Amino acid sequence: MRGFFVPGPADDGDPVNGHYYEAASDDPARPQVWGYSDRLSYAPGDVLRLHAMSNAPEIALTILRDGLTPQEMLHATIPGGFASTPPDCSVRGCGWPERAAIAIPEDWPSGLYRLRLEVPGHASEHMIVLRAGAATAPLVMVLCTGTWCAYNDWGGSNHYQGLSGPSGRDYAAEVSVHRPWATGFVAWPEGAPRIPHASPLRTRPRYPHMDFARANGVSKKYASSGWAAFERPFALWCEADGIAVDVITQHDLHRDPGALDRYRRAVIVGHDEYWTWEMRDHLDAWIDAGGELARFAGNFFWQTRLSDDLSVQTCHKSRAEAEDPVTDPQRLTSYWDHPQVARPAVATMGLTGAAGVYAGWSRCAAHGAGGFTIYRPDHWCLRDTGLGYGDVLGASSRIFGYEVDGIDYTMTHGLPFPAPDTGLKGDLTIVALSPATTLAHATGREDADAFIGTADAEEVAAKIHGGTDAEALGRASRGNGCMAEYRRGRGAVFNAASCEWVAGLIARDPVVEDVTRRVLTGRWS
Repeated sequence: MRGFFVPGPADDGDPVNGHYYEAASDDPARPQVWGYSDRLSYAPGDVLRLHAMSNAPEIALTILRDGLTPQEMLHATIPGGFASTPPDCSVRGCGWPERAAIAIPEDWPSGLYRLRLEVPGHASEHMIVLRAGAATAPLVMVLCTGTWCAYNDWGGSNHYQGLSGPSGRDYAAEVSVHRPWATGFVAWPEGAPRIPHASPLRTRPRYPHMDFARANGVSKKYASSGWAAFERPFALWCEADGIAVDVITQHDLHRDPGALDRYRRAVIVGHDEYWTWEMRDHLDAWIDAGGELARFAGNFFWQTRLSDDLSVQTCHKSRAEAEDPVTDPQRLTSYWDHPQVARPAVATMGLTGAAGVYAGWSRCAAHGAGGFTIYRPDHWCLRDTGLGYGDVLGASSRIFGYEVDGIDYTMTHGLPFPAPDTGLKGDLTIVALSPATTLAHATGREDADAFIGTADAEEVAAKIHGGTDAEALGRASRGNGCMAEYRRGRGAVFNAASCEWVAGLIARDPVVEDVTRRVLTGRWS
């Protein structure tokens, strides 16, 4: 796979700040095969339309339902053939020919399906989501496909780096689903490290996951997003524990106001950064009607838009005020907590990614506790765990990181309470919290971090707190991540707001497992 690694126009060879990505070769004789589907998700009976290109006249296609023991559902030979790839494929799609139209059998169960494409000398993987035709489980997992799309860098561009703008070196405000998934998004690379990492003090921070990516020819974003990083290990833990789970995508939630209506409880896992207005509307209505959301995820932050066919995601991010052509200021694709958007993140999730966000890497609380410090050990989620006031949940497995959500709070008699006027639409009980910060501090040039540094703290300070003076920077950089229960309407959100909660399940941390099991299957009181 390393042979398809491409250096970007401004690449300097640096694994962290350099720009490198996978792309199809323009050599029609080179062994290669790539593919993508016409949609992210399907229901039984739908037709899966697979688009592909290869150097070979035929492609071996295997479809597996992922799980503890992946189940082969189909093996077939489909037409191949070379097709050119436009330079803006990340933004507009690859435009390859349709090679197969597969009617999905009615008896295929809900789940994540891996599509393996093989020709002599090369193989790649794609993935699709199959919704349940009717609810088959008491629990549904909402896959963070908004964030998957934002981080996928196959073809050269995503919402972080790219081949866009006047210079041809900027991140893309628009990204297409009509392209392959970057290596590491479908299957976790063997031997790959997760993100949390505490570099020795007074040294320049290191990012082992990106060092690994550059050395092994996988996406530099493999540990930041995708099925393999977060949802898959959570789903495998549920399967091993006997907890049945259906799956849908955030795109389904955007499209269908009733996507969750068949379920009393839903779960969101991992890196949960990008949402549309419609997704929030539909989730809020479901919670207010009595739904219960278990969220083991972090970084609820950016508003996006989707095209009518759900194939293109738009997020102008830090350039939104200057570039976003939207006429309704509330639909600006910037922070949820941006004054123009005026829809606080906490209103939906009880917590926000604009309250510190980083923990466990760079110089951002990297030498912190690594877990949630307990303040209310009598809460139902901690019943019989043995943890007491001041204990730390998940420290050994480093569940607190790498991005987290929190809230401004006050302390009264040793207990945290949400600060007034935060935008909550109900009652929030803070069970546990630990520090987080957007500011990668340094003692000098020798240990300054060129990746995070001070830029994020300055941007949050300017856009949310009105300036970059010492007071605004302090508010932006002195943050936290929380484990909290949020009651709104007739429903509730249990929010263990950390991307890396799943690390505790991977490590089989018994207390993290107990809390997870109780939240997923127990009574919320």
